[in-house]
Amino acid sequence: MTTFDDRENAFENKFAHDSELQFRAEARRNKLLGLWAADLMGMSEEAALDYAKQVVKADFEEVGDEDVFRKVAGDLGDKADETTIRSKMAELMALAKEQVMSES
Repeated sequence: MTTFDDRENAFENKFAHDSELQFRAEARRNKLLGLWAADLMGMSEEAALDYAKQVVKADFEEVGDEDVFRKVAGDLGDKADETTIRSKMAELMALAKEQVMSES
């Protein structure tokens, strides 16, 4: 019975660790996306950092990426189309995962 309990605990720990890494990667991606969008909007460095925080907070509105997409797309207006924003989100997610994994 202890071998089973040990395996169960190991799986639970791995799941918790993977979930934490995913959360951190998504938050990092959202920050990077916010900085990218702020640059397109011509914001100052301080305003860009504040905007990036707003994008990170937008992710808590609902499950998934649509809340972040809507925030950025709405703010960018005609400065970037849907395909560009979604491509940038995917690109930055890969970068964010690399960064988070290198920190762990």
